[in-house]
Amino acid sequence: MSDVTITVRGENEVRVAPERATIHVTVRAEGPARATVVEQVAERAEPVRTGIAERQDAGAVIEWNSKRLAVRAERPWNDQGRQLAPVYYASIDFAATFTEASELSIWVSEISAWDGVDVGWVNWHLTPQTRADIEREVASSAVGVALQRAQAYAAALGLESVTPVEIADTGLISREQAAPQMLKARGAAFAAADSGPVMEYEPEDIVVSATVEARFTAR
Repeated sequence: MSDVTITVRGENEVRVAPERATIHVTVRAEGPARATVVEQVAERAEPVRTGIAERQDAGAVIEWNSKRLAVRAERPWNDQGRQLAPVYYASIDFAATFTEASELSIWVSEISAWDGVDVGWVNWHLTPQTRADIEREVASSAVGVALQRAQAYAAALGLESVTPVEIADTGLISREQAAPQMLKARGAAFAAADSGPVMEYEPEDIVVSATVEARFTAR
């Protein structure tokens, strides 16, 4: 039997507990006088800023930032169609990255009862080094799955060996027959299901997955 080209797909995924949690908080104030609103939002933001800084000093927060004060004005209409005096809105946004879910929950429980403080979403994620290590492991396993499939196909045809010709991200493998001596390694197509913007403060596992397409020559 002449050489046979086998094209397969390999997948793998792992679930990992998140290592970091970045929470978003907005402090707001509104009223008829711009100066008063600005002063009020600054007063409300100060304990939030202090609380984050204290947790950073204690090691519970590894980084945080605060956006500049934003102020806007709107002139509402009454039910008689008359435009009323301006209402001013001021806000300050914070983002803080916690290392422990328990410490995050304690802080959220504290600030959520404060006037003008809106607790937003949490992004659970991994450290860059952990993500890179896991992606390498998942990619290697996905290639191994592709190889096993190719070997199974070859065995079913009564062939004894398979030689890699091309490995690529899903959808990137060439549609033309590749020469047996060529080997193109383009990495793995990764998908990471970090938790989305939901108001939950108990971490869920992060799914890191890889999918590759591979072409082999069997003989």
